[in-house]
Amino acid sequence: MKYNERIRELRENIGKNQTEIAKMLGTSQSYYSEYELGKRELPIKHLIKLCTYYQVSADWILGIKNKAPKKEP
Repeated sequence: MKYNERIRELRENIGKNQTEIAKMLGTSQSYYSEYELGKRELPIKHLIKLCTYYQVSADWILGIKNKAPKKEP
């Protein structure tokens, strides 16, 4: 799975829309949409914010580790 698919999956799993995540990142919804579509590279600063927000490792988002994060009950 590619990182753009993982960030979309993470967002959808918590019921957020692209606008909400874009606002948290300090970017526009259209830029964030391009991250999820794989049309724009995800900046490191946004990767760090997403890792912190979702409480997952960068390794997992980037596909270096394929073990999914534990889900909260």
